[in-house]
Amino acid sequence: MKRSLLVVVAAALVFPASAFAHATLLRTSPTFRERLPASPRDITLGFDQYVKKLPGSIQLYSATQGVRVLRVWSDRRYLKAALPRLPRGPYTVRWHALSGDGHVVSGVFTFGVRASAPAATDAFGSSGPTRSEDVVRWLYFLALALLVGGLGFRLLVLRGLPLSARAEKRFFLLTGFGAVATIDMGIVAFILRAEDALQLPFSRLLYGDLSPIARSRFGTAFIAMTLGFVLVIALLFLAWLTERAMLLWPAFFTGLAFASGLSLSGHSAADAGASWKSELADWAHLSAACLWIGGLVQLTLVVWPLLPDARRAAFLSFSRLATVCVGVLLVAGVYLSILRLPRLHDLWTTGYGQVLLVKIGLVSLAFAWGGLHKVIAVPAVSREGGGGGGVLGRLRGSLLGESMVGMAVLLAAAVLVNSKPPTRAEPAPPAASSVQP
Repeated sequence: MKRSLLVVVAAALVFPASAFAHATLLRTSPTFRERLPASPRDITLGFDQYVKKLPGSIQLYSATQGVRVLRVWSDRRYLKAALPRLPRGPYTVRWHALSGDGHVVSGVFTFGVRASAPAATDAFGSSGPTRSEDVVRWLYFLALALLVGGLGFRLLVLRGLPLSARAEKRFFLLTGFGAVATIDMGIVAFILRAEDALQLPFSRLLYGDLSPIARSRFGTAFIAMTLGFVLVIALLFLAWLTERAMLLWPAFFTGLAFASGLSLSGHSAADAGASWKSELADWAHLSAACLWIGGLVQLTLVVWPLLPDARRAAFLSFSRLATVCVGVLLVAGVYLSILRLPRLHDLWTTGYGQVLLVKIGLVSLAFAWGGLHKVIAVPAVSREGGGGGGVLGRLRGSLLGESMVGMAVLLAAAVLVNSKPPTRAEPAPPAASSVQP
């Protein structure tokens, strides 16, 4: 019941007017992210009910001219402000007005004069991702690893192996917690990004116009992923309720498919050099990391304490899966690093490159740890007859350590995702020829 309430709250945040019956912005001129061939004469905001202007109701921001508090006049459901002649460039409009129900409604949108307008999440005055968003993104990655990695482990590693009732219960608890936490962390991330874009405290955010954020890449991905992971939760619940493991397959593929929303709304989709290849590489990189780290968690928290007879088979099978995941991580990671760092010295001279160096160090440690398991533990376990003694009996602590390093890798990845890659140098214009025709 509580989780359903969270989904309702998320819908209310995306469509706040329907939930609270205050004035809703219906139309603007210029329109959201409109690219205009010439300077507009005025800014017009149209609402669905009576609004009253407030001091500084419409403010215009630009990187070159700072902020302008415009003179506003109201006409029942409209707010209008005349504009001076605007030079070429992107502009941000921040507005607030008194709604008929007594609440102050607010919003932001952007437009461009002979230039592209940024998304609302990158509007002038926004500070960009904060440390709080880094932590939330990290928790989101961990939840995704529990969900996708747990399902992948059950379907690809434990296939054909009998599970005790306790192991089955713990598996569903871990993956179900991952699915719910994925939705929860997505809602928190949306709220934090909306607060930053609108430059509003949470108490006023409930009466803010979030439609520009919902129309951005980030907002579209948030809505689609929230609905997608609600479907995953439904499939998990049905699989547990009906004891039909076959329902885990559509849950697994649905989770993998909607995880691509992060790739379709991040650097791989929006920055210079972005293409379907970078989006695919980013999705493969994230999916491989989730399968690897989520599988380690399942090994240490489900197989080792509750399935002693399956330890040997599960460890050897997971070792094969982890080898594939590591290969995908390496290939996709190298490709994305080359794409986002156009110059080698960007690796140590830019903030993005320095975070990437930290991530590379952690990944190298995790790969070395996993390599020791592959080179030393796997042959030893293959020679053992099973059970809990020998090498198998001492592996749980090592697997737990590798999973901790993997979680640290996800933390570095979260900071990296929220960092801005260095810009590519613009090619110099060709020199004018001095030879006359």
